[in-house]
Amino acid sequence: MSSSSYNIIKCPNPTTKTSAAQSVPGANGGGSAGASSHCGNYDEHDNKLINLISARHNNGSASSAPGPGLLANGTASDIEMRWWWRTRSLNAPSPFQQFGPCGRIMKNSAMVMQIQDPASQRLTWYKPPLTVLVIKKKDSQVLLPFVQLVEWLVQEKNMVVWVESAVLEDKLLRDDVRLEQESAKFRMVHEYYTGVRSRFLALREKLVTFKDGRDDLTDRIDFIVCLGGDGTLLYASQLFQQSVPPVMAFYLGSLGFLTPFQCDNFQEQVTNVLEGHAALTLRSRLRCSIHRKGDRRRESLQQASNLLKPHFQRQSNFGDAGNPKACNNNCSPSSAQGAGGHSSILVLNEVVINRGPSPYLSNIDIFLDGKYITSVQGDGLIVSTPTGSTAYAAAAGASMIHPSVPAILVTPICPHSLSFRPIVIPAGVELKISISPDSRNTSRVSFDGRNDQELNHGDSLRVTTSIYPVPSICAQDQISDWFDSLAEGLHWNVRKRQKCLDELSDLTASGSEDTLDEFDSLKIHDA
Repeated sequence: MSSSSYNIIKCPNPTTKTSAAQSVPGANGGGSAGASSHCGNYDEHDNKLINLISARHNNGSASSAPGPGLLANGTASDIEMRWWWRTRSLNAPSPFQQFGPCGRIMKNSAMVMQIQDPASQRLTWYKPPLTVLVIKKKDSQVLLPFVQLVEWLVQEKNMVVWVESAVLEDKLLRDDVRLEQESAKFRMVHEYYTGVRSRFLALREKLVTFKDGRDDLTDRIDFIVCLGGDGTLLYASQLFQQSVPPVMAFYLGSLGFLTPFQCDNFQEQVTNVLEGHAALTLRSRLRCSIHRKGDRRRESLQQASNLLKPHFQRQSNFGDAGNPKACNNNCSPSSAQGAGGHSSILVLNEVVINRGPSPYLSNIDIFLDGKYITSVQGDGLIVSTPTGSTAYAAAAGASMIHPSVPAILVTPICPHSLSFRPIVIPAGVELKISISPDSRNTSRVSFDGRNDQELNHGDSLRVTTSIYPVPSICAQDQISDWFDSLAEGLHWNVRKRQKCLDELSDLTASGSEDTLDEFDSLKIHDA
């Protein structure tokens, strides 16, 4: 099958008045993103920068700092100049920043991510997408949109459609079900979807199926379409424990915080995405791995035994431990191999450590990059991404963070303290969470509400930012989609507006005579 065939381009975003739209420099027609060009003179900072670049070009001096491409006359183009100047000055510190004439950031190969302007993240295809994965939630109301979408993708777009094998086992989409063994309500629903079922059976042989936990979808899917709610998108993220194809989520659930698209005109919307006209929100994920107490003992023994082996055997064993594909038959295809051979899992929302059914408080120690920070005494701890800040973390009292912000949110669950507030730490640091030695009980840990496990004394949970985000396709743009979700899904800042002074004066003027007459009658009555 085809490999993942998408890329992310950075389009210029000028900071002053704009006019005619231009395409991104170096992008072709299909993958170009609309951008506006500057229609005036440069400001003082731009003029100084142009003179500096021109002087370096004429003198032939080299510089390690990034910059825009120069034209034949030694100056930078207008649109590239604006693009480079904004990304260096307004968004975030450049990873190649220089401080004064002598100081600069030391180069580090372990860089997690490079911060860029969120508005510049747009989707482009460097070859036409051929395979699409359609994931639907288990609900009879999704059957009709699901069949319509699959039928359109196969017949109109000539795409290879992948679906979960459980879809073919849905009784409402099968004609070999023994209805006499089913309830009267099911027989009525089964008869209602007769037309939908016949359309699906005509496409069944053209679909490619997979089974979660058994088949590996890495580098097989070009594009993902989710039909359901936020849980459907979380499930799609869990299927890809490395690079994730672009995800287009349609709102067919209850909340729909992460699903900005409507199914009314899906043909037009999907066509725009396939043609490369879409903005992306890169939703960061957390890479979590559990280090058991017994595993550390076995690792130390393994290291000691490796010292006694020949040199070529030590190299062979080390290569297998660091290779994600060197798994035995017991290794799950959906789990990646972390450092030291520990299996890791990527989560989109949060990882939760709680006390489970125990009546005692949890005592959890938190380490940040190996340094002890604090202990949590309460019901548990939430470590979430910016995407998960509007889920469990917000319910526990944390702030809501835009998904484009590179950060990790640490929120206590009902802490036994009045001063323990949620904190935001930089993305890329490693959190180590372990049970305190004097804790009365163990804890439970879950990843996006799944894979619940027990965390015993001596075990530790390592959490850091993953290098594989979830590219979520926007219906409008990164800012509008998020704030619309806050207003519609959570009713953020929805309240009755206070009347202005002009409206109050109009009300007073309209009822002034009646008020004075009533006041005079009251005085006569009192006398």
